[in-house]
Amino acid sequence: MAKLTATSVLKSASGMEMPIFGLGTWQSVDAELERALHTALEVGYRLIDTAFVYNNEEAIGRVLSEWLRSGKISRQDIFITTKLPMQGNSPKLVREYLQKQLKALQLKYVDLYLIHHPAGINADEVIKHEGNTVDNTGLKLDMTTDHVALWKEMEKQVDDGLTKAIGLSNFNVKQIERILKVARIPPANLQIELYLYNQGKAEQELCRQKGITMTSYSTLGSRSVPNGLLSGANLNPLQDPVVCRIAKSHNKSTGQVLLRHVLQLGIAIIPKSSNPIRIRENFQVFDFELSATEMEELNNLDKGEEGRRFHLEALKPHPEYPYPG
Repeated sequence: MAKLTATSVLKSASGMEMPIFGLGTWQSVDAELERALHTALEVGYRLIDTAFVYNNEEAIGRVLSEWLRSGKISRQDIFITTKLPMQGNSPKLVREYLQKQLKALQLKYVDLYLIHHPAGINADEVIKHEGNTVDNTGLKLDMTTDHVALWKEMEKQVDDGLTKAIGLSNFNVKQIERILKVARIPPANLQIELYLYNQGKAEQELCRQKGITMTSYSTLGSRSVPNGLLSGANLNPLQDPVVCRIAKSHNKSTGQVLLRHVLQLGIAIIPKSSNPIRIRENFQVFDFELSATEMEELNNLDKGEEGRRFHLEALKPHPEYPYPG
């Protein structure tokens, strides 16, 4: 891989080019999010990741509109990823949701539109976010989710210019392969939980073979995941002795080492923060490089499924639940 810089991009076999570093916006809303976005754009972030279920696309739209109107950035300078919610996992609802999201974002198109999760829920269901709690109990699952039909409708959104590229989120290898067999427009990106203790090595291998770029969420281990979502391993990679030793040797924080590790795997990262100091600190990962030995040490800390933190237990009865167990 070429030397990593703040302007490095990942290229998919389908032709998409996306920045390797961006701002995640889950759990960020309203004024707090707007301040964070202004800081991130000033620092040099050019990838913004959001989703319908985050309930923050209107705030993002306000900031983007301000920056675009002022001429400080052009539309081509910014890369926007958003996601089709689980209650939209039906071919007849894809365009309706995407148009609604474009209106909120004040954009004519997004750069990347992902199916947020392989399992569908009933169209009238809403996952409720309140403070630091997510209520996903008692969801009415749509057991008829059809990935092939859904993907064909996603392709139409590219044809009609509402999104430049399409991809998947939280899909497992088997589910990705099913899409690849029928895809006229192959997935450009896979976004999954991927961090020190759950490195998604099978997904990494498949994506390398097929030219699918990857985005890591939970790169720092998601220590503040809301109640109702976190049901996996209670692990803290920020305190791992190996990470601490490597951080000290580079005069960097453990968080910066975790971010750099995933970047050097050739995977995009979207660390979320509303703290201006942290937003700047997260971006300061292009002035050092982990050695081959350090990368091997960090790769060897993978715990596979034992390290998974996001399980979404309420979706387990669904035939497209993507995780083992």
